[in-house]
Amino acid sequence: MLPFKLGKKIAELTVILLAFILIGACSSEKKLDYSIKSIKLTDVRFDDNFWSKRIETDIKVTIPHIFKEEETTGRIKNFENASPAGKGDFCSNYPFDDSDVYKTIEAASYALMLHYDPELDKYLDSLIAKIAAAQEKDGYLYTARTIKNKGGKVPLEEWLGNSRWQREEEAHELYDAGHLYEAAVAHYQATHKKTLLNVALKNADLVLKDFGPGKLMLPPGHQEIEIGLVKLYRLTGEKKYLDQAKFFLDQRGNARGHKLYGFYSQDHLPVTQQTEAVGHAVRAAYMYSAMADVAALTGDQAYVQALDKLWEDVVFRKIYLTGGIGSTGAWEGFGPAYNLPNASAYCETCASIANAFWNYRMFLLQGEGKYLDVFERIIFNGVLSGVSLSGDKFFYANPLASFGQQERSPWFGCACCPPNIARFLPQLGQYVYATSGNRLYVNLYGQSTSKVKMDNQELELEQETEYPWKGDIKIKISPEKAAEFSVYLRIPGWALGEAIPGGLYYFADKVETRPMVKVNGQEIPLKLENGFLPISRQWKAGDTIEINLPMEPHRVLANEKVKDDLGLVAVQRGPIVYCAEWPDNYGRVSNLLLPDGAAFTTEFKPELLGGVTLIKAPGQAFKVEKGKIISQAQEITLIPYYAWAHRGRGEMAVWIAREKDKVRPQPEPSLASKARVEASEGAKGTKFINDQYEPENSDDHSVGYLHWWPKKGTTEWVSYEFPKPVKVSEVAVYWFDDTGEGECRVPASWKLFYRQGNHWTEVKAKGSYGVEKDKYNIVKFSPVTTTGLKIELKFQKDFSAGLQEWEVK
Repeated sequence: MLPFKLGKKIAELTVILLAFILIGACSSEKKLDYSIKSIKLTDVRFDDNFWSKRIETDIKVTIPHIFKEEETTGRIKNFENASPAGKGDFCSNYPFDDSDVYKTIEAASYALMLHYDPELDKYLDSLIAKIAAAQEKDGYLYTARTIKNKGGKVPLEEWLGNSRWQREEEAHELYDAGHLYEAAVAHYQATHKKTLLNVALKNADLVLKDFGPGKLMLPPGHQEIEIGLVKLYRLTGEKKYLDQAKFFLDQRGNARGHKLYGFYSQDHLPVTQQTEAVGHAVRAAYMYSAMADVAALTGDQAYVQALDKLWEDVVFRKIYLTGGIGSTGAWEGFGPAYNLPNASAYCETCASIANAFWNYRMFLLQGEGKYLDVFERIIFNGVLSGVSLSGDKFFYANPLASFGQQERSPWFGCACCPPNIARFLPQLGQYVYATSGNRLYVNLYGQSTSKVKMDNQELELEQETEYPWKGDIKIKISPEKAAEFSVYLRIPGWALGEAIPGGLYYFADKVETRPMVKVNGQEIPLKLENGFLPISRQWKAGDTIEINLPMEPHRVLANEKVKDDLGLVAVQRGPIVYCAEWPDNYGRVSNLLLPDGAAFTTEFKPELLGGVTLIKAPGQAFKVEKGKIISQAQEITLIPYYAWAHRGRGEMAVWIAREKDKVRPQPEPSLASKARVEASEGAKGTKFINDQYEPENSDDHSVGYLHWWPKKGTTEWVSYEFPKPVKVSEVAVYWFDDTGEGECRVPASWKLFYRQGNHWTEVKAKGSYGVEKDKYNIVKFSPVTTTGLKIELKFQKDFSAGLQEWEVK
């Protein structure tokens, strides 16, 4: 038997040892995370004519513009009306509009981190006070329901159901909450104020109380709360928020817990069994981002395996050259593999942003440069297209071809995209570098200064470059003291001859030049690891890395399975995808042919579109003259895709014909094309019915069309006014009908009238008035001489109608 004192001592040591074991276990649990760490967005300061201008415009123009729109449209008033002292109806269009305000607060918080503005800080204080006042006592915060319960009117009230969470698939209560959490974390990090964080935590604790095993087993209708919950976990260290995020993810595809929402919401299979990207693209990419977070924080390898398969499905089969995702507007999402139409491409701005979030997380998870190659493609093309250079106009959808239908808008009824891009741009600094132990990852290039903490010391980093216009980059590295560590330089795939990982798109021309890297003037061999060039040495203050990336323009071709790109060619230079736009090409681009082998020249134009490098090449332009197709030599000018639609409506194309049968020759003027179009109230797209672009079918969204939606069941009219009297005897009408996607149908009936003096007289038709889809409906009639024709059409009950083209002979 041990002496008492010795036994006591051993017992004490045992307790201490157990304590250390427990502490170690807890600390190791906390350390479970991405092996690669992001830096702070404030660690990098851009000092260039590219990103710095965009971020400055975002802070000075975009964010104030969006707050003003949210005030004007009643989104902020909704919080006032939902408060106990408030009165009135729900003011905006959609029950989930609270989320727009939260995203803008998040954006403004990042702006405060970069450039403190006391007026903006004060404005956020007042706005957050309104949000806090609208929160119900138990933490519930969703102004549409609160206003409804107070007797106010709410649009789309049926989406809400009779009680909380009942119609989550449509109401998006949890989606709103997710954006609240992200905003609250950003605001706390920017100001160290807990005003919004307290609101978010109270709401999150209500969600935890209502959802979980033995409680509500619903997943969110629109994924987003999972990302917000992970951010709350990271900030507070409270694992319950991480567990809740994983619970929501694991409920998808769980038919025992709820009636499945289906493919559209990625609720058709458990997330670990999903191998194909389906449904709504924004929901999907938010979900994949959350899965990456949860996989990193829990070590769940089933998530990682699913993400690998999903990423390959998107990047190998479903992504656009611009980095956009979502080929169809019918469900704002993914179509079948290789189904990538250009003019009707949806490519929602929010989807590009979500795709960027996901790809960066995949890099943090796997450490491979291919994810950053995709990330870079997205931010320079798919994201930037979504906002004007002035910062106050936006694209919701970002097609890769246009016949003049599109222009950016100051706002939208469903306005998810403007505040999303507003919050994305100020975060760009955090993606430039990353660290892992004694490794410094150089992910993106742009003139900037940075301070990055690594291995218990701070590195000062300075990039000198005119990237993306030039490929020369000089990085000056200054550690606090000389030290051994590794710098991992990303060498972009495009600089090595790979257009995109997986080969969905590929360079048609042979890459002659290769990247070159020097350290302190000495060239080093390009021995890459997972897309990075590791440089391991003792680094001291003033050491420099020089990188030269070849910036020759490349012809890009698509996999032959992408039928919409057969016979077409695109052009890329560096990370920038180019397009042909009407102002630079004599008013049209669909009539152009860019022959194989044509030599490219480049020219930087500082005064054009904020400063861009143009690409020019000899080509051919085709037109119809006296009934024959003729061609003539014409120089083709290309601009960066992100910069299109700043000089008025007109044609644009990323993919240009390289084969003659893919050219649309410029047609000769016709009676119809020379007519002035007028239509009854509510008509949209009047200029498109005589633009001479032939539709492929009645549901062809790639060319413009006239419609009266949302008017339904009415009688409307559209007329041609000719510049002088003409003799006519035949018309051909191609109806617009989006059955399966929208609410436009061929009309129930129609008639044709001609102008006789000051009156309209019905023509003497020689046959019936056709209402068939996917063809011209021809009506011949006794010849008349007139200055105008008018179609009067009666809509089907409960439906609208429209026209693709109207020809006259």
